[in-house]
Amino acid sequence: MPEKLHKHFQWVGIGVYLLALLLVSVCFRTYAMKPLWMAWGVSTVLFYFLLTYCFHGRWKGDERKSFVKKVFWVAFSIRALFVGAMMFYFYYQTGISMEYGAADSLNYHFTASYLSDLVRKGQFREVFWVLNGNTMGFSDQGYLLYLTTLYTCFGKNILGPRLLKALMSAYLCVVIYKFASRSFGEKTGRLAAVMAVFMPQFIHYTSTYMKETEMVFLATLALERMDYLIRSKHYTFWNIAIPILLTALTFGFRTVLGMILIASFVLFLLCAEPGMISRKAKCIALMVVAAVVVFFLFTPIGWEMLIIVHLNFGESNALVEKYQQLGLNYAEYAQYKYTAPGAFVLPLTNLVEVANENQKMMNGTYFVKNYLAFFAMWSIVAAIREKKWRSFGLIGSYTLIYVMTIAFSFAFNSERYHLPALPGIIIMAAFAMTHFRKRDFVFYYGYNVVLLGAIVAWNYLKLAARGLFF
Repeated sequence: MPEKLHKHFQWVGIGVYLLALLLVSVCFRTYAMKPLWMAWGVSTVLFYFLLTYCFHGRWKGDERKSFVKKVFWVAFSIRALFVGAMMFYFYYQTGISMEYGAADSLNYHFTASYLSDLVRKGQFREVFWVLNGNTMGFSDQGYLLYLTTLYTCFGKNILGPRLLKALMSAYLCVVIYKFASRSFGEKTGRLAAVMAVFMPQFIHYTSTYMKETEMVFLATLALERMDYLIRSKHYTFWNIAIPILLTALTFGFRTVLGMILIASFVLFLLCAEPGMISRKAKCIALMVVAAVVVFFLFTPIGWEMLIIVHLNFGESNALVEKYQQLGLNYAEYAQYKYTAPGAFVLPLTNLVEVANENQKMMNGTYFVKNYLAFFAMWSIVAAIREKKWRSFGLIGSYTLIYVMTIAFSFAFNSERYHLPALPGIIIMAAFAMTHFRKRDFVFYYGYNVVLLGAIVAWNYLKLAARGLFF
């Protein structure tokens, strides 16, 4: 990272957030956030920017094995402590040790508890009846089966699964380092790893009972193993089987995610650098992928996948109609033709009191992604300029396809649906930072001005849509 960007990275980010918070709180003071939510936002932003800056400077000269150990253990310590602290915090706030509005989490917990009782009784047929009758299909069953297995083997408690989330999230930082350093060099890999260690989204979801941590871990590990398979040219049984298994498992968490992993691998093969993979191996791999996809489409899961794609992405007016039924103004703008240009940036941070508790609590977390979006987008320019665009064949195609898919879906404004793209955004942002040039700063500062205006405008729209603006 150039020294000037290194110095400005933390202070510009903190400054833009604090200025946005000040402007929104003053301009819309009647609906300004309560001090609790402001404290969450300010502490999150300071935590991320200051610690990323500090630890990157301290660790960048460490020997490789020492660096990996520090990344893992610091990440795990932060997440484990956060899990314990948040159980008490949520219990004090809500009366149960689960996040605000924990309807989905409670459903996962109670259903998995019931299923584990059935398993202990040997009533396996009833297990599948319950799964089929109480879920939205295969893409909603993987996490339930995972929890059921844990409850059956280790008892029904909510601390154990969260500590496993902390473990997965910590190792995710190591996976990001391996992936980024292999594809883009050691400097990019180390910066990406440190950014992942302190990434608020990764830390926050270890304290919830949602499936995002496991899903992001599986998807990122699948991508890293795909990358290793092609770049190492070690076509052993396990090197081939592991990415296939990991990709298959993602279908049990979110069907679309598995589809995107397959599409990204195909594009990776097509865009591979000369000499990375032989023409014969490329043809065989593409034929195998095509055969698997065709076979898959004729299974019950394949039909379910087509239905989900149609409902989530084919009905472009579904969200508009939902907002109109809620009586919100500007509902007609909740369409992909308006949201797609902001695919990397969305959702913008909420700084007014009208949002739900999770959105208010995570206002600083949202901002960190809004801020990093510039570098993720600028990495495309840097890759073309540095003639390294082929290196982005896997992570670039995965990230771009995913963020555009969400932008074209009903979930464009739901933060957790964007989470699987975050490892790719981190790696791409790290590449842009380590290949930043002096003349790039004009675009960097320009983006921050636009981001500040967009955040203020977004919070105005949230109030105006509800008829609350003065």
